[in-house]
Amino acid sequence: MAIKHATPVTVSLSALQSNSIPFSTLLEAFGPSSLGILVVTDLPREFTTLRTTVLSNASRLAALPAPTLERLTNAPAKYLVGWSHGKESLREGVVDDKKGSYYINCSFYNQRSEREGGDGEDASLKLDRENFPGFDEYTAPSVWPAEDEVPGFRGSGQDLIRLIIDTAVLVARACDRYAEQEIEGYEPGYLERVVQGSRTSKARLLHYFPSEEQEEEKKEPGLETAEGKVDDTWCTTHLDHGCLTGLTSAMFVDESSSSSPTQDLAELPTSPDPTSGLYILSRTGEINKVAIPRDSLAFQTGETLQLITQGRFKAVPHFVKGVEKANVADPNARIARNTLAVFTQPNLDEVVDLKTGLTFGEFARGVVKKNTTVAA
Repeated sequence: MAIKHATPVTVSLSALQSNSIPFSTLLEAFGPSSLGILVVTDLPREFTTLRTTVLSNASRLAALPAPTLERLTNAPAKYLVGWSHGKESLREGVVDDKKGSYYINCSFYNQRSEREGGDGEDASLKLDRENFPGFDEYTAPSVWPAEDEVPGFRGSGQDLIRLIIDTAVLVARACDRYAEQEIEGYEPGYLERVVQGSRTSKARLLHYFPSEEQEEEKKEPGLETAEGKVDDTWCTTHLDHGCLTGLTSAMFVDESSSSSPTQDLAELPTSPDPTSGLYILSRTGEINKVAIPRDSLAFQTGETLQLITQGRFKAVPHFVKGVEKANVADPNARIARNTLAVFTQPNLDEVVDLKTGLTFGEFARGVVKKNTTVAA
């Protein structure tokens, strides 16, 4: 596969805050011929420290004993709350077992008791459980490792997620300005209201496990494209189904450099395999490798945003190519990749398609059913 490096559209946080993003920039980032990604720079000072802490905790979490990880799973929530490994299938016949995920329901974003360190849930989340029975993946409260299992996991995670959603609110506001002018009947401030008031937004802390030689030999077939076969076995090609997905840059660590992943691991300057990372499929089927700067956030478009904007902004297929041992100079290295994605999503009863009256809950049920596997 020939690698094409794409430079994503970039804006500053201050430009978002001042509502000065030109419509042409939004179309270049999210429009019909775009890669569906926008990078935001000049973030608050605390972002760098929070990113390092939270992404390092992904390795620490994945190294917990199996009984502990089992306690942190939630089968009724279809493994979409808490720890999840090998429970999803993003392409038919391919179980997503190359990474572990820790899902966090982000209703705390609007809960004062959570901001003050409490454990309370607001009445609206409890009401969602009554109105949407069997939809635990969106209505169940988050579960957390004990403080002595992964110190600071909950506090740093919530702080980083709040920062990402705060930024997503500003990106949503910019999208609203465009949509209000271009889409007849568009509700003023709709996307900003949806992102800011969501009880269903979900964070996913990801730990891509180091590749082992035996895994290399049993690699599943990749996705066939016009440019040939895509090696997307670390995270198969898919669309996000929310509005805007906030992404940190990936942290690469060599887990062989410490006697235990629970100890501090130094972040590598780059992936030791230059072919590894995030790839986006363009509208014409071209494969583009995209790098997110370490001090920035990226926002990708999801299927719900495409529905809301009646196709003006498009969701784009993307995948992650793993680190192959054959491409790493040190044969003893055990390279893992950690990152955080925050999926901003409407509340379950929010209408996302004005033409059909489709709600986000109805739309999401179909997506979850398709992506959840019964694999053990």
